[in-house]
Amino acid sequence: GYVRGNAAWSSAFLAMEAAVAPFHRDMAQDPQHVVTIWVVATDGTRLRVAIWPEGDSGTVLLFPGRCEYVEKYSPAAMELQAKGYAAVALDWRGQGLADRRLDDRNIGHVDRFTDYQMDVAAMLEALRGFDLPDSRYLLAHSMGGCIGLRSLTEGLNVKAAVFSAPMWDIAIHPVLKPFARPLAWIAKSLRLGHAYAPGTSSCNYVQETSFERNVLTADPEMYAFMQRQIAVHPDLSLGGPSLNWLHEAFRESRILERSPSPDVPAVAFLGSCERVIDPARVRRRMASWPNGRLVMIEGARHEPMMETPPLRKSFFADATDHFAAHP
Repeated sequence: GYVRGNAAWSSAFLAMEAAVAPFHRDMAQDPQHVVTIWVVATDGTRLRVAIWPEGDSGTVLLFPGRCEYVEKYSPAAMELQAKGYAAVALDWRGQGLADRRLDDRNIGHVDRFTDYQMDVAAMLEALRGFDLPDSRYLLAHSMGGCIGLRSLTEGLNVKAAVFSAPMWDIAIHPVLKPFARPLAWIAKSLRLGHAYAPGTSSCNYVQETSFERNVLTADPEMYAFMQRQIAVHPDLSLGGPSLNWLHEAFRESRILERSPSPDVPAVAFLGSCERVIDPARVRRRMASWPNGRLVMIEGARHEPMMETPPLRKSFFADATDHFAAHP
């Protein structure tokens, strides 16, 4: 499924052929020109990285959200390649085909949120073996937006950043909010952090939620695309988060809230129908971000990159215009 004659990356790929990782091409759009490799973080965790190498304008680092995997980002990579950008995505530890820490592989778990920075470092180290455009840009969604903000504060070298519904805090019902953080802290203290967060289970969200009730996208075809991926390849599936993941997410949100915005031009996109992350935290952050702005998408839910065709077209046009403004 790849073109060995492409001198920009074929020699590096051949040298790393022992590290080739699987890619479910039947469930990805136009997957012929993607390379997938295994990389290993400094703590020994094996991760999967996907590289769409065709593009001369720059390299976009795609930071997925919770429950996601590289096949899901094939449509986004195609959109970026159509605009002249190579793209790279990864399976974070604990999801996709990356190593999972617990015996119950359906629990979305992480020991510490800062562990994700080891994943970022492993991905960047792997890219040194590929002849990709030097100008790098960040496109981070949901949980990836939380990881991406931390990466930027720690010096991730990108020309510009785009955030899609960044998880700078989690949306919690006002009645439950006073109890959620203490519950997560108590569970961690009592060493019960490996249990599912209340109200979640081993079932993947798109498996158990009908299109009519979903909070991710208003596009039935994209929702069916996500459902098919999990149905045909259940190895990609992930259920609810662990109590420890929840505790760490709350903790990371508090730490990042106190951190100044990095000196990187940034745009954050937020749907008017957002119900997964806390929109107020995004508005506050972007209002004080130097060279930053917030774009509201009327009618969009949590995943602008998986929305209806007009909204997707608008999102990628705005995102790549932002990248092009910072060559």
